[in-house]
Amino acid sequence: MRTAIVFAAALCASTIVQARSPTAQILHSGFDSEVTALSASQVAGLGTSEEIVRQYLKRIADIDDSGPRLNAVIAIFPDAIEQARRLDAERRAGKVRGPLHGIPVLVKDNIEVAGPVPTTAGSLALKDNITNRDAPMIARLREAGAIILGKTNLSEWANIRSGSSTSGWSAVGGLTRNPYVLDRNSCGSSAGSGAAAAANLAPLTIGTETDGSIVCPSSVNGVVGFKPTLGLVSRSLIVPISHSQDTAGPMTRTVRDAAFLLTAMAGSDATDPATAEADKRKKDYAANLNAYALKGMRLGVARDRIGDNPAIQARFEAALDVMRKQGAEIVDIADSRKGFDGLGEAEFEVLMFELKADLNAYLATTPSTVKTRTLEQVIAFNKAEPAELRWFGQELFDLAQSKKGLDDPAYLEALAKSKRLAGPEGIDRLLRENKVDLLVSPTTGVAWKTDLVNGDQYSGPSASALPAIAGYPHLTVPMGAIERLPLGISFVGTAWDDERVLQAGYAYEQASKARVEPAFKPSIEATLP
Repeated sequence: MRTAIVFAAALCASTIVQARSPTAQILHSGFDSEVTALSASQVAGLGTSEEIVRQYLKRIADIDDSGPRLNAVIAIFPDAIEQARRLDAERRAGKVRGPLHGIPVLVKDNIEVAGPVPTTAGSLALKDNITNRDAPMIARLREAGAIILGKTNLSEWANIRSGSSTSGWSAVGGLTRNPYVLDRNSCGSSAGSGAAAAANLAPLTIGTETDGSIVCPSSVNGVVGFKPTLGLVSRSLIVPISHSQDTAGPMTRTVRDAAFLLTAMAGSDATDPATAEADKRKKDYAANLNAYALKGMRLGVARDRIGDNPAIQARFEAALDVMRKQGAEIVDIADSRKGFDGLGEAEFEVLMFELKADLNAYLATTPSTVKTRTLEQVIAFNKAEPAELRWFGQELFDLAQSKKGLDDPAYLEALAKSKRLAGPEGIDRLLRENKVDLLVSPTTGVAWKTDLVNGDQYSGPSASALPAIAGYPHLTVPMGAIERLPLGISFVGTAWDDERVLQAGYAYEQASKARVEPAFKPSIEATLP
């Protein structure tokens, strides 16, 4: 359900890859940086930002709205071309804001962006949530010269409404399809951002994560996803789940592009207390990326967390071999699960308490056009709207509504326990006891077949929980595919170690070149010889 005009253009052929114009040719640039290639083309006079935007709009029309019909993009901003023209004028006048100058970005539709496009979180309850506010993170991107191209689809309410939901589905945007195999799931909740990045509907996309919502869709859509240290990027004016775990992060085709995007997004925000240290901690994350960063690194492998799928194990062992050849020392961690009793239960308790408190606080700030001002009113709206509860219920909303305030001892105990077990006694302990710099593992399994009736059928291991709960950095990088279904490898570090995590992932990416291009096959059967 597109809520704004898509501007068509005749500057390229049916896809950007096939187009003949110089600008169009470089929109498919390889394994280092599409941002660098697009910027270089403008410097060389081979194209303008306006041309780049028009070509991406054409690709969205050809691939997302028709053709494979991914449903990855919910809305296009009607001023996207005008944004590009202004930035082209600045470039001609000698003002270049940085590497993102004139580069289009797609933003997950739980992040507020000023303009005529609502921020829906995928829910019809927020279809009129036109706030005319830029989230502080978006304001930073604009200052860096980025063009806000549109909004991406997501799992409705960031996948927190029901335990039997289907990832990538929302009442506003419909079902997001995996561009590799269309009947496979795109994971969530940042499904649209992952699918859009994979299909090259924009050079840069942004997702959000509470637990797995950046890294899972990045992994199964064959792209890079980075969940930064909590507090590095402002969460203000993002539809929330949990202030203890929520964060936004880059989803891109390359690690360098993720680093460019993170550099622009990061920084302190007075309205988000968690970001108090961000200005002091942030860096130019692209500046020190190099292909040899793995030399001398000690990487810990939790053998009891990689799952029992032999194909995934084989891909992971091949990835470890690549890193060994780059000079990394691989350290096996035999028993990584000891000491985590009750962590999952504590996390869930925290999420239920914070969902009610944080969502109520956000809804109270929405314009008068939004009639659902509390979680309780959202629950009532869903009961009255058939499209909302067609495929799954809202039992998690009901549970959250039953919780008391954030001064409840049960909440405070769960919060303290979850942070302690995941952080100091979890990741930090594993790093310290094994004398390793980072932890590595498969990110998750391959994409499962979408089933709207029965909901998600997750497969394989998952690396998301510990860094998500602790608030520590987590990067996933493509490590190949099984039967055309992508897999990701995860790099996890301690708090504020974002730069080193990105450096390790970049070195692996450049050595492995493991990302494969999407084929838009209708099914696995269609991929067979």
